[in-house]
Amino acid sequence: MQIRKHPLTAATPGVVSELPSLHFGAPGSGQKVYIQASLHADEIPAMLVAHHLRQRFETLERDGRIKGEIVLVPMANPLGLSQTLLHVPQGRFDFSTGENFNRYYPDFAQQVGDAVEASLGSDPATNVLRVREALRAAVATMPVDTNLASLRRTLYGLACDADVVLDLHCDTEAVLHMYTGTPLWSQAEALARHLGAELTLLATESGDAPFDEACSQLWWLLAERWKGRFPIPLACLSVTVELRGFADVRHEAAIADAEAIIRFLATRGIVDLEVASVPPLLREPMPLAGSMPVHATHGGVLVFLRECGAEVLRGEVIAEVIDPLSAQVTPLCAPVDGLLYARDNRRFATAGMRIAKVAGREALRSGKLLSA
Repeated sequence: MQIRKHPLTAATPGVVSELPSLHFGAPGSGQKVYIQASLHADEIPAMLVAHHLRQRFETLERDGRIKGEIVLVPMANPLGLSQTLLHVPQGRFDFSTGENFNRYYPDFAQQVGDAVEASLGSDPATNVLRVREALRAAVATMPVDTNLASLRRTLYGLACDADVVLDLHCDTEAVLHMYTGTPLWSQAEALARHLGAELTLLATESGDAPFDEACSQLWWLLAERWKGRFPIPLACLSVTVELRGFADVRHEAAIADAEAIIRFLATRGIVDLEVASVPPLLREPMPLAGSMPVHATHGGVLVFLRECGAEVLRGEVIAEVIDPLSAQVTPLCAPVDGLLYARDNRRFATAGMRIAKVAGREALRSGKLLSA
């Protein structure tokens, strides 16, 4: 294993931050895998999974069983980890800009496409090499004027030429679920099976350019641009994995998740291990546009009547909000038939607060599909 330390632009003189990355295997010896943990810095389950992945990768590398390159960033957001307000970690939004750490990654499809078009031909593998070379060059020229921009360029630079990108997150309270691009489902299904994901949400454009989409979307945009002219494979499988909820920081679950990821990598030939069997798919994927939020209509004590993972029917009461002054009890109902896959971990609601998400099979929303 090699440890590399990437200095980040300092926000003020005398304050130094760096991003460590761990490197296993050999570049150019096979597929490249990039895995990062806790880009939202207060989502701790991902760091524990990365801890167990590191131990397993060290053993696999020592035994000569890594047949490619694996880059692991066990703590992807040192900036967010440094943000604490009244003893509460605040790792989702950058204090300086107010921006979500997992949004606003650049779209290089047009720039890269223009740069490589004259050099493309009939061989898909060669075309992939040309695109990746141009993409690395484009990322290297990303303007950096803040420490947040420096973090984005560093993370994207590590991941942009990978065959597999796994961005490990968690929700507030949730079942294990995944987000990926609609064109990538045939590649992502094996990961969903091995992880035992209870839900995978698909979209081609989720809004505000999250990290995983920035890594993979370029490939289907370029494939469409040159359809019938140059073959462009979907050369990056990028997936956001939501490792249940904030409080699900347990060795047993993290070890199982790490082993599932390793078995998935084995199915792609990146890790030399025999996979005895592929687990069943727990649920067919659903459109991200079919994920419907449930909002509180007024403030009060929030009482959930259904657990995460429950199959619910439209109109079914899943929670109540109780005004402690007026004693008003307001039922909150499922907006669609579907899976109650995530809910808030707070138990006092304010008016308009999103308290839960129900995944349905019909795409009902458009525009920005992710939460803030």
